[in-house]
Amino acid sequence: MPIAPIENFVSTRNACKLCAPLGACLAMRGIEGCIPLIHGSQGCSTYIRRYGISHFREPIDIASSNFTESSAIFGGRDNLFQALDNITRQYQPAAIGVASTCLSETIGEDIRMYLYEYESKRHSKRPVIFHASTPSYRGTHIDGFHEAIRSVVCSVTKMETAPQKTGGVNIISGFVSAEDMREIHSILQSYAVPYTLLPDYSESLDGGAWDEYRKIAEGGTTLDRIKAMPFADGTLYLGQGVEPDADAGIYLQQHFNVPSRCVELPIGIENTDVFFNALEELTGKSMPEVQRKNRLRLIDAYFDGHKYCSGKRAVVYGEEDFVTGLASFLDEIGVETVLAATGAPGRNFETRITSVLRNSRLKPQITADTDFVTMLEVCKEMNADFILGNSKGLYLARELNVPLVRCGFPIHDRIGGHRILHLGYRGALNLFERICNTLIEAKQSREKTGWLYV
Repeated sequence: MPIAPIENFVSTRNACKLCAPLGACLAMRGIEGCIPLIHGSQGCSTYIRRYGISHFREPIDIASSNFTESSAIFGGRDNLFQALDNITRQYQPAAIGVASTCLSETIGEDIRMYLYEYESKRHSKRPVIFHASTPSYRGTHIDGFHEAIRSVVCSVTKMETAPQKTGGVNIISGFVSAEDMREIHSILQSYAVPYTLLPDYSESLDGGAWDEYRKIAEGGTTLDRIKAMPFADGTLYLGQGVEPDADAGIYLQQHFNVPSRCVELPIGIENTDVFFNALEELTGKSMPEVQRKNRLRLIDAYFDGHKYCSGKRAVVYGEEDFVTGLASFLDEIGVETVLAATGAPGRNFETRITSVLRNSRLKPQITADTDFVTMLEVCKEMNADFILGNSKGLYLARELNVPLVRCGFPIHDRIGGHRILHLGYRGALNLFERICNTLIEAKQSREKTGWLYV
């Protein structure tokens, strides 16, 4: 029998993605009173805390079952039980979200069985416990983010049966900034209808100053609001990159007949128009006047700044949904996307990017499952004018000698990364002005004399 040839394999160098448990933990922090628990080694939780704190500039507690060598051999059941007891005693949380890791998944830990055994021995009221399967060899931080959302929805709503619809809207958010979530709140409040936004770390990861330390930050989607999701008129999922088996909207549709619809992240006019059209269908209400004015203000800004960005070339990278939204936005302001890249496997990434680049005169390079070293090799001859993405592209920008417009996650080297607004008409206005001003500044810095008027 002939031996199949071995495919060439290149190790990832400076990854353009993060680990699945990280995304799960951030989603869990968007649930009121929830403490994330990493079932694995201490290093995993330390890594997640480090990334979260440097971006959000807030204290972030991530518990760990703290695997040792013996745990990796004989299993971490006792570690998990002790961690659950410790968290319950010290934090008194409303919920505990358990995220698995590569280590616990590789040795075959049956976490669901462990939790069933733990729950059966309860003698007093304890927090809601849910589990997200998040080994990083099976996905990125975005997969972990969506998996955690579905897990808590399944766990909290599983006791509901044949609910009577009471109205309202479910909004399941993609991986966006805390400021984006506040913008979603503002938009939904202007419709004056009941709604549930899940997750919601607009306050829990971006709150005000504290007089004294709080073990659990205020804010987040309440468990009662999650319990009410089966009673809504419909679910709107922001982002089309979620896999069906991790889609909480599909779960609500299959089990409670709540219609679900996925739309692209509302970045730019076109995607935001689609978002508002979907809200109009769900609520029966037309776009609020304040949003109509925001749209007109954005169009006026496009007129004002068109000459600064039209025909420029951009490299865009990040999560699949985020890059798709940014590419659509760049296309409508006249910027050519020369490279669109994601570290995720990108199951239909190329198709999605191609579909949103309707005005492009150039054929872009579209790359999934990539890293920053590969991206640099690809775009050296592309003559990009700027790069759009998170802080991890700094060295890419330096090698290409072009400016980096920071957005997305993570942003470690600037203050306020979690307060960058990307979504809605106001988010598009913010991004547009950031790009125009970055290009103006870059041109000014190359001139010996500079100028005061542009």
